[in-house]
Amino acid sequence: MPVLQTIGDHFIMMFDMDQLDLARSYKLLSSSIVPRPIAWVVSQDGNGVANAAPYSLFNFFGGHPPVVCIGMGRPGGRDKDSLSNIRATREFVINMVTASLAQAMNTTAVAFPSGVNELDKAGLETVACSRIAGRRIKQSPVALECRLQQIIDVKPSSVIVMATVQAMHIDNEYVKDTQRCHVDSARFEAIGRMESPGWYTCTGDRFAMPQPTLEEWESYRHGRQRLE
Repeated sequence: MPVLQTIGDHFIMMFDMDQLDLARSYKLLSSSIVPRPIAWVVSQDGNGVANAAPYSLFNFFGGHPPVVCIGMGRPGGRDKDSLSNIRATREFVINMVTASLAQAMNTTAVAFPSGVNELDKAGLETVACSRIAGRRIKQSPVALECRLQQIIDVKPSSVIVMATVQAMHIDNEYVKDTQRCHVDSARFEAIGRMESPGWYTCTGDRFAMPQPTLEEWESYRHGRQRLE
């Protein structure tokens, strides 16, 4: 059971994670670590049959080499189609999800039988990749072609898929400066995952906060200038 703690006039509920089961532990983390970007994974099996599914335990963890990681569950100790395909081909594509593609993404999350092409069910088109054998979602403004680096087993319920990005496809209208690799990410309105059940947010609402230098921070701390 959680313990209510008092710090001054502030009340804190402390949850001992060792005392929680999988469902409650996941619920606490997924409701608190928000928003989370969504990896809309397109993979294919050894026969070339495509599969699409969204995963919200996702981010990038290095720029050079470009490394991404995705947390994938193994319900009942079994691989879902995406993970099974990645093990078989060692390749997959991460497509970013925009507000206009939210419903299509949600359709691909339906528990269709194995072998069903979720892309067809969602009315999505695909185009061939450049560096890997798979295909990417044509309507997505950003797609990352990925090659598997390793799969880390997180017993008993999940794995972490670590991959290197081989190529990126970005709609030209969102590229501000090709040479400097500046992308206007606010314009394509990626969505992020919030708490369950079924809550999302749009990243179009943002604010700028430049990082101060040490000298600027010291000057602000002593009241000599404001941080803008």
